[in-house]
Amino acid sequence: MSGSGAASWSFREEDSGRIRAVLMDFLRDASARTALLVDRAGQMLVTVGETPNFDPTAFASLTAADFSANDQLARLLGEHEFGTLFHQGEKESLYLADIARRVILVVLFDNRTTLGLVKLRMKPAVNELSVMFTEMFARDTGNDGRVGAGFVGEAEDELDKLFGI
Repeated sequence: MSGSGAASWSFREEDSGRIRAVLMDFLRDASARTALLVDRAGQMLVTVGETPNFDPTAFASLTAADFSANDQLARLLGEHEFGTLFHQGEKESLYLADIARRVILVVLFDNRTTLGLVKLRMKPAVNELSVMFTEMFARDTGNDGRVGAGFVGEAEDELDKLFGI
């Protein structure tokens, strides 16, 4: 798997396995249906869980556009960004979270679970995925791939603010 043409990073086989394991654990713990990773350019990267009944190319493109539009709304309100988005339907809902400012985690869930449980279980998954993707970006841009302790602390602080914990 690889990122978009504009991206300066790529998945390795071991990256894909680690990412899929985190997502499968998250789906199980949150009782959610599907987890998808989409890059900010609108390319589908990973789908885990139940196979969605929609065009993945169109979905990825719309997801990236949705996140981009909401970033603009955040700036109009004086915020740097909205790190998460929630779209609630009568039967199906979406919860989206930023991963390392380059990837969007999209969770599809229905009435078998609650938004509260999804949000609670998403925090550790977002933290773990953020560290993984930051390592991939650093590795593929010529850095040594290690994430400094300062980044991890900052990431945890941002996640705490994001989820109001």
